[in-house]
Amino acid sequence: MVFAPLVPICRAMDWTTALIAAVWAIILGGVGGALTDIGPWYRELKKPRWHPPDWLFGPAWTTILGLAGWSFYVALTSAPSPQARVAVFAIFGANFVLHFAWSPLFFKLRRPDWALVENVFLWCSVTALMVVLPRVVGDSFAGWLNVPYFIWVSFAFVLNAVIVKLNAPFGRQAAAS
Repeated sequence: MVFAPLVPICRAMDWTTALIAAVWAIILGGVGGALTDIGPWYRELKKPRWHPPDWLFGPAWTTILGLAGWSFYVALTSAPSPQARVAVFAIFGANFVLHFAWSPLFFKLRRPDWALVENVFLWCSVTALMVVLPRVVGDSFAGWLNVPYFIWVSFAFVLNAVIVKLNAPFGRQAAAS
């Protein structure tokens, strides 16, 4: 049987924790995608030549959030105490809120400048996933799984900053002109 080696792994998994981690990642990816409007306003923004093609964002976020969800699972199952589990939920909860906030600021409110400020906080939350999380649970793998997330959010910060520089001002001043 081809799948026989997977049976012990599947039996050993904490399926409730896996579901929590998967739902976290799926909601972030799904809502982020739903709030991302690649319409005329976005298409007309001036962007740098090195801006990735629009089709790349979906696969990139799917991979990144899949790895972050795996990190959530590893952290929850590695947590040495109930207090550590609460800390894991707090770190991932803060990241959830900050990750969730970026797309509405940028795409729905059309405020890349506000999204840039929010991106600083998102970047800090991803840094916490890499640096603080392993200390809380005693498992460095949980932190390493978030390195692609950190790299992408760092890149997105620079891209967001350049878009702000090329297109400012936003808000009332922009609406009046």
